[in-house]
Amino acid sequence: MIRIPIFPLPGAILFPGLQLPLHIFEPRYRELVGSALAKDRLIGMIQPQQSKDGAPLYDIGCLGRIGDVEALEDGRYNIVLDGETRFRLVRELDVRTSFRQIEAEIIDDAEDEVLSSVERAGFEFEARRFADMQGYSVDWDSVERLDDETLINGVAQIAPFDAASKQALLEAPNLAQRCELMIQLMQFFALRDDGDEIVTLQ
Repeated sequence: MIRIPIFPLPGAILFPGLQLPLHIFEPRYRELVGSALAKDRLIGMIQPQQSKDGAPLYDIGCLGRIGDVEALEDGRYNIVLDGETRFRLVRELDVRTSFRQIEAEIIDDAEDEVLSSVERAGFEFEARRFADMQGYSVDWDSVERLDDETLINGVAQIAPFDAASKQALLEAPNLAQRCELMIQLMQFFALRDDGDEIVTLQ
């Protein structure tokens, strides 16, 4: 078990191996960052189930380590979190800090997961179609050089899906299942008449 200070930010998802830039301005989260910098630089990113203070949390989040940090004169911070590992919420702790803290267990994900050539090709095909539909400019030569995990997690983190869909991607037990879910979401999005609508699994 591990004790984790958390930043329950709706719509903000961090995946292992990726980075998440954050602007910290609320006093409680400035305290959170200050505390983390004084200790192990670790912060748990986990989504609340509703956009209100004290809302219940989803079961799965991602532990991030503060990498780059800019401390501003008025007490705000610009930080970049480096995603380290997923965790599973065990219970929320009764604390005196202004920020919430939890007890969690680290999820032991397999290292260096790879897709089959068919899975990779299928994903790249749907990703190209999705990008064209959205009008995104993509350097596909660079994409082809990415390892499978960076590609799938990277698209999952930045894709314009709703919070519940991104949470489902984070909770996928392995890379192959996350890849399959991403393909389903991109296909679902492509079938909608209005591409500006939010994609949801619900």
